[in-house]
Formats: sequence, structure tokens, C-alpha cells
Amino acid sequence: MESMYEYGYRKSTVRTDELVTDAHGNPISVVDAMLKAEDAAKSTTITPHLCYYSPRIPGNTGSAIRLCAVTGTILHLVEPLGFNLHDTKLRRAGLDYHDMAHVVLHPNFQSLVDSMPGSRIIAFTANATKLYTEVQYRPTDILLFGPEPGDIPDPMDIMGGPHVAEQVRLPMRPSLRSLNLTNCASIAIYEAWRQLDFSGGN
Repeated sequence: MESMYEYGYRKSTVRTDELVTDAHGNPISVVDAMLKAEDAAKSTTITPHLCYYSPRIPGNTGSAIRLCAVTGTILHLVEPLGFNLHDTKLRRAGLDYHDMAHVVLHPNFQSLVDSMPGSRIIAFTANATKLYTEVQYRPTDILLFGPEPGDIPDPMDIMGGPHVAEQVRLPMRPSLRSLNLTNCASIAIYEAWRQLDFSGGN
């Protein structure tokens, strides 16, 4: 299975509009294309890594898979998840990009921290005072986003723990609650990629 994938790009023998399938004709899922944590840590990336801590909405994670495919970003998902990785909403939002993005599943947050000891973790939280544009991003950084807004507040032991190097926020009008999770991640990834001269893009 591993030989079917290349980092961030579909093999040249597969057309961009072709749905990639396994040997039995079944569509490749995000589970099939999972990357091991140790391999993600050794990968040379062109953008910072993206981490969703305990995401709950499959469509948001599917959209993040598509975002990571087109930007060459590695997506880390930290359990517990609020959905099954075989969820049809996950596939629908990710379109047919699952084979083009590398996704890493961690059983807990400490697994992420331990697997990438040389990386800065930058937490995006409404509780921060520093703007996301005030950070100089590096490809080895991890951009951390907490669960989708709802009844559960940001887990501050994760978003503000000793492993976090920076806390930053996106500006919003004070009368409104929040942006969509993957909209926020897209803004952050593209700002980081802009600072890195859109290396690898065209």
C-alpha cells in the first residue's frame, strides 16, 4: 500500500480526476493512506504541520484533508475523535484527495509531543492576545487547533500547557462567536506558506 503514495502529490500515472482505488476496486480512504508518527516527524515539509485536537465534525476534517493535500501539509488528528474515520461525510468533504494528503492519528496529545520533540507548537485560541500574523512560521512548526466550538470549551491543559510555545488568535468582530474550524486552519496555513514564499506551489 505504501508504494501507492508520494508525499503531497498523486503519482504521475494517475489522472487528477481519477478516483484512486485499491486492488479490489474500493476507493482509498484516509485510513488506507495513514502515515506513521515517526515517518511524519522525519518528513521534509514545505509548510508547518496542522493538528486537530479531538475534532468532532467529520466534514471539517474532510475539508482539512483537502487543504493539506493542496498545500503539502501533514495533518495530525489527536483522539478522541467525534466520528468514525470511515464516515461518508469525511470522504465527501475531502473529495478524492485522501490519497494525496498524509494524515497521522495519535491516541493522545502526549503521543504528538513525543513524536516531534524538535517542533514548536503554536496554539490557535480565542483566549490569546497575540495575532497569528505576528509569528514567523517554520516548516517544522505544529499549528494546533482545539475542538470545534460548542458546549465544550477549549481544553486549556492542551491549548495552554507547557508544550505550547505560542498562543495566537485570528481577529474577529467582537459581536460574533467564531469561524469554522477549517476556515481558521486555512487562513493560518496560507499565512505560514506565504511567509515561506509559497515554496513548492505555483
